Amino acid sequence: MAGKRKRKNGAERRGIHPRNRYSDNPPDFGLLASLYPSFEPYVFYSRDGRPKIDWTDFNATRELTRVLLLHDHGLEWWIPDGQLCPTVPNRSNYIHWIEDLLASDTIPANRADGDVKKGFDIGTGANCIYPLLGASILGWQFVGSDITDVAIEWANRNVESNPHISGLIEIRRVGAGDKMCHVGELQNTLKFSRECSSDSSNAKDQNDGRSASSVIESHSGASKSYNGPPVLLGVVKDGENFDFCMCNPPFFETMHEAGLNPKTSCGGTSEEMVCSGGEHAFIARIIEDSVKLKDTFRWYTSMVGRKLNLNILVSELWKVGATVVKTTEFVQGRTSRWGLAWSFLPASRKIIPSHKIEENNLSFMLEGLQCQHSAFHVLQSVESYIRKSGASCKLDAVTFKVDITASKDQIDAILKTETTDNRSEAASYHPELNISSSSNDFPIQPDALRFRVLVFQLNPGTLLVRGTSLERESGTAAS
Repeated sequence: MAGKRKRKNGAERRGIHPRNRYSDNPPDFGLLASLYPSFEPYVFYSRDGRPKIDWTDFNATRELTRVLLLHDHGLEWWIPDGQLCPTVPNRSNYIHWIEDLLASDTIPANRADGDVKKGFDIGTGANCIYPLLGASILGWQFVGSDITDVAIEWANRNVESNPHISGLIEIRRVGAGDKMCHVGELQNTLKFSRECSSDSSNAKDQNDGRSASSVIESHSGASKSYNGPPVLLGVVKDGENFDFCMCNPPFFETMHEAGLNPKTSCGGTSEEMVCSGGEHAFIARIIEDSVKLKDTFRWYTSMVGRKLNLNILVSELWKVGATVVKTTEFVQGRTSRWGLAWSFLPASRKIIPSHKIEENNLSFMLEGLQCQHSAFHVLQSVESYIRKSGASCKLDAVTFKVDITASKDQIDAILKTETTDNRSEAASYHPELNISSSSNDFPIQPDALRFRVLVFQLNPGTLLVRGTSLERESGTAAS
């Protein structure tokens, strides 16, 4: 297989999941061309001898997906011309991220049917990529939903072509005539489940008591709401429970907008690529449905194409009462997508290690810390406590972080103090301080350790403390 792609300026960029089979071994087009004659016509060689394909050729990208699924996952697969063609490494990232969510104790498992996980793929498409990968890699059960005849026909074909996993996957048709749950119907039923507050005030948010849909529209300034076929409400059957749902939503408002990137050709029909209001409206609809369905799903998740929408949606989720909201970034080549996950189940306190721990880059997160003090007060307590050891600290009140430089002797003094003097609850934060990259604003001694502590308010009365080592230029754990 080909070597790792070089990172710009030598910096590591968070991208492919460490358990993704392509993490250390990107697809070798030359090898695949030698093994699969149908792929060989699409491979050419650059001046330096590297095998490449034309990413603007739909036939080339489709054939690459076909041979990767066959070669690496033992899956028979095909889609007709024009249907959305997925990239296997990127879709595998999403699967492994959900695997991390399910493995964590942040939201405890609430189903009693063994280790078999059950997922719901919203808009599975003709490609049916998520159920196929989830079932083949991890043995998960899936329901995949879609609305078009072509998608239903070819999703079923792709399932039936793989009898070793076909019993794990159900394809469910969503008809335009099915029970619809439009935004207007939800406005009198979906209410805030908690108040919005700030560190400086306990006053209620002025929007308290309004519907989830009206909150989403007022927060984003959006004038368009999703009014298409059902998404979850009316599709999930009474009495069903799932560990998660996932979705690759229609990212665009028009097909013209969808075609503005000339560097790739992944196909895609209007039903797959476009909806009124774009991805924001579609994911907002999933949020509205999730407010109604609550603990029917342990985790609700979706892909997001724009960082701006991600930030808006995260804010909206806190406003409608989500107990936990998490995000991550998926990177393939020059394309970034983001993962958004949330739950309404009670969250537990948890330490989550970063994927980078294997590289000795210490990192952690404490979630759901109940605290009577504001994030800023906790941050001040951390700074005060560390300074007692003689370590250098720099508090940034804007970004809610403390950058710390301490010698090994000072670290030993901090740890010794902690074990012998349980002075306050705030002091107990220090053994797992948010350790991160160094700042040039204070002198660095040869044996100095550099780390960062960040404190966030998740929702009223609940804090998240994140720690990351700054000894290396690498990403921190995703929230």
